[in-house]
Amino acid sequence: MKKSIAFSLILVCIAALARADNVDLSTVPARDAVQLTIYNSEDITLVRETRVVSFKKGLNPLQFSWANTQIDPSSVELTILKPADELELLDATFPHEKPQILYWNVQSEVDGEATIQITYFTSGITWSADYTAIAAGDESTLDLEGFVRITNNSGEEYENAQVRLVVGTINLVERIAQLANLSIDQTKELDQEVYSRFKKDAVNRALGRVELGDHFSLGGAIEGSELKSDEPKEIVKEGLSEYFIYTVEGTETIPTGWSKRLSSFEADDAPFMIEYRYRPREYGEQLVRMYLLANDEKSHLGTTPLPDGVVRIYRDKGRDGLSYLAQQTIEYVPIGDMIELNLGVDPEVVFELVKTRSQRVAIWTQIHGANTFKLVGDDARSEEENATVVGWNECSTYQQRIRNYTARPINVEMRRTYDGHVAFVSRLEPKLHDFQTVEFTAKVDAGDKKNLDFTILQHLGTNAKQSNVTLALPPGGE
Repeated sequence: MKKSIAFSLILVCIAALARADNVDLSTVPARDAVQLTIYNSEDITLVRETRVVSFKKGLNPLQFSWANTQIDPSSVELTILKPADELELLDATFPHEKPQILYWNVQSEVDGEATIQITYFTSGITWSADYTAIAAGDESTLDLEGFVRITNNSGEEYENAQVRLVVGTINLVERIAQLANLSIDQTKELDQEVYSRFKKDAVNRALGRVELGDHFSLGGAIEGSELKSDEPKEIVKEGLSEYFIYTVEGTETIPTGWSKRLSSFEADDAPFMIEYRYRPREYGEQLVRMYLLANDEKSHLGTTPLPDGVVRIYRDKGRDGLSYLAQQTIEYVPIGDMIELNLGVDPEVVFELVKTRSQRVAIWTQIHGANTFKLVGDDARSEEENATVVGWNECSTYQQRIRNYTARPINVEMRRTYDGHVAFVSRLEPKLHDFQTVEFTAKVDAGDKKNLDFTILQHLGTNAKQSNVTLALPPGGE
């Protein structure tokens, strides 16, 4: 074990304590088990260690040090697991002359071994997710594989640790990274009881207290911490409250200053859809090609939400290997939601947007010195020299042209957002995605082209009566 965390048992008889000499320092006991629960949202990790320690009958001082680490000293807690009825934790002391050291005094009724648990928060341990998606040659299914990368910059090496990764957000009064830099005197200035109780309650609500004996028992997800090194890694998931916890089966040694990439899950032959989208506010003024995959059981997924991460997308070209398609970052994907992969512009699908007509209609003018308004006909001009235009409508007609040069029909979704008081006039059977956004769809056969025409009537000045989009048919439309 590294020297950065020193945990030692000082065996002292009562007479020796009185003389302050003949102190017998035992061999530092190795961790019997260690568990890391990593929260990315607040850069904290809950560490649970169990150790088997030999006690002598009487008073036993225990020493814990966190030098050169990011451990939060206010969070360190000792629990006697067994035999709990023969051991009693009397007190905990932070000596002024020895910073970054904590002493516990344990009263033992017997000589023998006992199992203790030490829990604390530390910073500097993070995790990230990434995914590899490989589409079949006919683009009907894909294989999706997930990975997690653990990075340890906490200053402490954790050997044979069980790792749990929390997807969700927690809120604590202070960030542990800031607390770790406080001196002992500054730490004591905090309301220790209130602060510690708040953090413990937050963790208990998220995880619940798990009794640790000779092995971990995580709600039936995993029992035991032994795993042969040649066995494949597997992520076991369990949902607690609004949090999801990925538990890496087996144990991992996480050295400080290093990172490890672990396999998370595999979904083979997952069905997906191809859709072409035009959403200027999301993708710019272009038609992009999308892979749409549901996070559900039909897609061989759906057991947990998927955390934020980078997806690298390939297509299987058979004997020629894989062709690289795109790379993008996805946000948190809840169970049942779609995984949306943007492949960018397809050179075999040509999209053009042309404004074919524009005119100003329904012009209102105001005569200076009078409080009356005069409606002027379409494209007319006021003959009054002092007239000021105060309201009008802009009428613009557009033609969208889509040419499909692929060997299969394509589905296109158009989504346009307009600010202000706007009427969307067309026969495209649009619907409102929200109060400012119009959405309509079309299908373009292989080798075919389609024109999607519409008119925008924008009310400006005093003509604007509301701030939303309405749908209308062209004159004579049914």
